[in-house]
Amino acid sequence: MKSNLRNKGPGVAALFLVASLAAGIVHAQADSALPAIHKSGTVEYLSGGIGLDESTAIKNASRHWPLSLVFSVQAAGRAQFASDVKLEVRDAKGTVVLQTTASGPYLLARLAPGSYSLHASLAGKTLERKVEIKAGSSARVELVWPAGTNQG
Repeated sequence: MKSNLRNKGPGVAALFLVASLAAGIVHAQADSALPAIHKSGTVEYLSGGIGLDESTAIKNASRHWPLSLVFSVQAAGRAQFASDVKLEVRDAKGTVVLQTTASGPYLLARLAPGSYSLHASLAGKTLERKVEIKAGSSARVELVWPAGTNQG
């Protein structure tokens, strides 16, 4: 027996329409919750994640960016998000390709494929990591400072 919405009456069709519109609104809100994209030289990046809407939007968008960074401080057995992290990204030749201060615990960057070194500083303590960016994929790096790292 074949079924469609017209045979179910106006109530079901209206409910379906409302649900569809709500899903579209939620998707549009998630996109609009993304922070502004900035440029450092030729590298585009965005940073933020303060508040649930913005952090959810960034997490959802991260798969479309070659590099996704998460900043936190270890505290009582779990990590607490960090912001105001000074970040410097250098390419394989040692040239600085991105230099910024993160405005939240997440940073997404459009880097060309290649090898990079990350230097992230919080309250005078610097963490260094190497990352390889591959074409068509997204690298995720979590930078976690030791407990007691003061953010002030």
